[in-house]
Amino acid sequence: MKKAKYVSVEEAVSYIKSNDKIHIHPGAATPEFLIDKMVERANELENVEIYHLMTMGKANYSKPEHKNSFKHISFFAGGNVREAIKDGRAEHIPIFLSQIPYLFKNKVIELDVSLIQVSPPDAHGFCSFGIGVDVSKSAAENSKIVIAQVNKNMPRVHGDSFIHVSKIDFLVEKDTELFEIPRVRMTELEQKIAENIAPLIKDEATLQLGIGKIPDAVLHFLDDKRDLGVHTEMFSDGVVELVEKGVITCHKKTLHRSKLVSSFVMGTRKLYDFINDNPMCEFRPSHYVNDPALIRQNENMVSINCAISVDLTGQVNSDSFGYEIFSGIGGQVDFVRGAARSKNGKAIIALPSTAKDDTISRIVMNLAEGAGVVTSRGDVNYIATEFGIVNLFGKSIRERAKLLISIAHPKFREELTFLAKQHHFI
Repeated sequence: MKKAKYVSVEEAVSYIKSNDKIHIHPGAATPEFLIDKMVERANELENVEIYHLMTMGKANYSKPEHKNSFKHISFFAGGNVREAIKDGRAEHIPIFLSQIPYLFKNKVIELDVSLIQVSPPDAHGFCSFGIGVDVSKSAAENSKIVIAQVNKNMPRVHGDSFIHVSKIDFLVEKDTELFEIPRVRMTELEQKIAENIAPLIKDEATLQLGIGKIPDAVLHFLDDKRDLGVHTEMFSDGVVELVEKGVITCHKKTLHRSKLVSSFVMGTRKLYDFINDNPMCEFRPSHYVNDPALIRQNENMVSINCAISVDLTGQVNSDSFGYEIFSGIGGQVDFVRGAARSKNGKAIIALPSTAKDDTISRIVMNLAEGAGVVTSRGDVNYIATEFGIVNLFGKSIRERAKLLISIAHPKFREELTFLAKQHHFI
C-alpha cells in the first residue's frame, strides 16, 4: 500500500503536465488554493483539459489569456465559466448528473489528475470529501494522480464519502475558509410560487430540492408538515432550519430511514457545521443518490426543480438561453423520473411566468431556437408558476396547452391562445 506524501503546493502542482485531463472538486468544495498555483504555471503548460461541475471562485484557467494552456469542459456551467463557453474557449457536455461518474469509471474520459479538498485524516487514515462527494469520489478513484488540499475547515461527513490517505498521491496542508452562499431573502414572486407548491407536499413526504431560489422558498411553507424526509442531490440552510423545528426527521422514509441523504451542500458555515460528524447526514456519490431506480424506492417522493421556459406541449428548457449555455442538465431528469415513478410521488417543475419585467412570457408556444430540452414532454408532470400549478401527466397536447395557458401571465394568455389555435393545439 502506497503512502500519501505531504508536500508543498508548488511541488504538488508540478506533477501536472501538458495534455493532462484534470478533474476539479466542484461547488463550495472548490480547492482554489490548488487551482491558483496550477494557473501560475500556465506558461509552462499546453492543452490541459479541465473538467468539472459548477465551481465557486475565479476559474482563472478559463480566462482568454490562458486559452492555449487550459481548456475547460463543463458538465454544469456556473457564472465563472459561462463567458468562456459562449466565446468558444470552453466546451460543454450535456449529461445527466447520475451518469457523470461512469465517464470516469468506464474510461470514456481518462483522468490524469484530480484536484480535491478533504478533511484531515482520522485515526484510521480516512479523509472525508466533506461538503461535496458528488462526482469527485469517482474522479479521484479513477485518476492516475490525486492531489488533495487537506483543510481542517472541511467537515467530516458520514456515508460513502471517504478516501484513504494511501489513495492520495500528494497532500497539501492549507486551512482556508470554505466558500459560503448566504440564504437570500425570498421575493414576493418566489413566495407565490412556493405557496402553490407547498400543498402538494404531504406529511411523511421525501424531498428533493434542486438548485435555485424557488425550491429553497418552498421550505418556508412547510412548518405545519410532519416527519418529512430528504433524498436530494444537494441542499442548503433551509433544510437545517426545518430539522431544528422537528419538521424534517426522516423517520418515515422507506429508503435509508432516519437518514438525510445527499451528495453535496452549498450554504453557510452553519450548514457545514450541521453536517459535520452528524450521523443523521449520509452523503453518497451522484451515481447512487441520483439513480432514478433508487430514488423511486422513496415513497411519497417529491422533486422540485426550476426551468427557464416551458412550451405548450410540456417541453422543459432548463439549461440554455437559445444557443447560449447557462447551466446544464444536472440532476433534474434523474429526480423527475425517480419521483414520478415513486408510490404517490410528484415531480414538480417551477418557474416564474415571465422574464425581463413581464415583457417576455416563459410559457411559450415553442422554445427559442437552440434552447435545450432538459425534461421531455414525455417525462413532465407538474408545472408551477405564481398563477397556479397544473399536472400534465396523461394529458393530450390540447389539454396541456389549455392548462399551461391558464398559469401563464394574464397579459400573454390571449396571444398564446391565438398561437395554439393557429397550430391546431386547441
